[in-house]
Amino acid sequence: MGRSVYVAAAVALVLTSCSVLCLGAERFGARECEELGFTGLALCSDCNALAEFVKDQELVEDCRKCCTEDSDDSISKLTFSGAIIEVCMRKLVFYPEIVGFLEEDKDDFPYVEARYVYGSPPKLIMLDDKGDQKETIRIDNWKREHIRQFLKEKVKPVKSDS
Repeated sequence: MGRSVYVAAAVALVLTSCSVLCLGAERFGARECEELGFTGLALCSDCNALAEFVKDQELVEDCRKCCTEDSDDSISKLTFSGAIIEVCMRKLVFYPEIVGFLEEDKDDFPYVEARYVYGSPPKLIMLDDKGDQKETIRIDNWKREHIRQFLKEKVKPVKSDS
């Protein structure tokens, strides 16, 4: 009988630890995620992809605190019909990767519009097939190639029949 008490205590300890660690301990609210540049539409698999490109562990952890769990039919297949790169013209000098994309790569993406808004940090505004904003993603530290790859994977313009 004494051994079963120890086993029960060990199981309780493991379950308690797992409930804290396995459930992600802390989740951010919508406002905190928006301030960090994440929205509730980010899938946790996208955070894994982010970890491959960005070696900032704190940023990846923040992403995981804001992401939505993937389901088998959900999407890392989530796509959009268009995008807007929004940035402040005066701040562009601080973002050479974004300047490079806008000057040399943007023409490869006819469904991407550049919008210059005073004071705006660099961000991608993802659009649905009606042109409505669906997600906003901060791209302050993204490399030019990462912007290209993201747009290739996530933006699938609707083909018109005209």
